[in-house]
Amino acid sequence: MADGTSVPVGVMTPAMAGRRRASSMKRFAQRRSTIAFLLCLPLILLVACFVIYPAFYAIWLSMLNKKMTQFVGLGNFAFLLKRNTFQLVIFQSCLFAITAVIFKALIGITVAHLMHNIPGKNQRIWRGLLLVPWVIPLALSTLTWWWMFDPSYSAFNWILNELGFSSVPWLGVGWIARFCTIVVNVWYGTPFFMIMYLAALKSVPDQLYEAAAIDGAGAWQKLFFVTLPMMRNIIAITILFSLIVTFAEFDIVRILTGGGPQDMTHVFATYAFQVGIQSGDIPLGAADSLFMFPILAVAAFFVLRGVTRRSKEIAA
Repeated sequence: MADGTSVPVGVMTPAMAGRRRASSMKRFAQRRSTIAFLLCLPLILLVACFVIYPAFYAIWLSMLNKKMTQFVGLGNFAFLLKRNTFQLVIFQSCLFAITAVIFKALIGITVAHLMHNIPGKNQRIWRGLLLVPWVIPLALSTLTWWWMFDPSYSAFNWILNELGFSSVPWLGVGWIARFCTIVVNVWYGTPFFMIMYLAALKSVPDQLYEAAAIDGAGAWQKLFFVTLPMMRNIIAITILFSLIVTFAEFDIVRILTGGGPQDMTHVFATYAFQVGIQSGDIPLGAADSLFMFPILAVAAFFVLRGVTRRSKEIAA
């Protein structure tokens, strides 16, 4: 040592311990996983503050009475399930989400194939134009649709009258109003499917199409035996994401119909708003919103399990 004294073998001085700790911390900080975690830490904190905490708080609220002074357990859920209106909400939410997602997927993949065959510069122009419905704020575009469906000043009814047909009460009849909400959601969400599927199409190797053509495959055979198998994971993930967003839809139904006529277009989000905010029963509204979770959890389980299984098959 500096003072001339010797240190027994195996004995660690405070200075040696400090250097070892500094070296360990340096190695820890240089690990890629540590750097990745530190970079993701702000996002993790935001998710914890704005997603995880509100979710657990909503679960707690759903187990309180209307005055939020007494714990009632699953009483709010049992009460909702006994109401005919809420049973109708479950049916309408599933009908709205599943029908809209199916049409968005079918139209999206059709438009993506058409776009894929357009030359470069023209493709960029059309791609930008087709993304406009998805870029415009949803509330603003829904107000435009509401004007076109308006019983007094409807653009659609004006066209029908010019062609000699009678006016249609677009938002005044239950099934027609459901159809209108689904149409607006499909119009808004299809560009997302289109751009995702177009990106997936561009990742399919041309050699596969050339090999299929050599084997005598036609256009439909290339689609079903080359294109779709290569896009299965992208299709599944896109459908799952859209299903989650569509189940939580609020703006379209709230602006177009407000849940009417006769509660025939309510979905989970709009009914939770009516019960929780407008009627002042926040625990019941929280219980209503939580009914989406088991439905989406089951859908996510089967979709992600299929994606994982196919990924393992490709890796093997």
